Amino acid sequence: MNKDTTFSIRIASSDLDTIKNKARQARLSQSDYVTRCCLGRQVVVIEDLKEVTKQLRAIGNNLNRLTVLANMGRVEISNMDGLTQELANVSTALREIQERGRWSR
Repeated sequence: MNKDTTFSIRIASSDLDTIKNKARQARLSQSDYVTRCCLGRQVVVIEDLKEVTKQLRAIGNNLNRLTVLANMGRVEISNMDGLTQELANVSTALREIQERGRWSR
């Protein structure tokens, strides 16, 4: 959408600082951030993805190892408790990130 109009308002400096910080956290311009908020579009900031990425990588590695062993015929029954726990950890982490994102509007 082409931005073709200027809209100016008077605002407390503390509120402007808050808007600037939230726009920076969302990696949006102040204009885009305010527009999205005013139009009721959700602004979600997702942080802490390093731990989730690490856990997903570990799960992928474990699945690859199990697949190789199964294809070699070396594994008939495997203990999936560890994998189940890792998936639960990832699910919990994603839920926490989602909840934080909901309150970042």
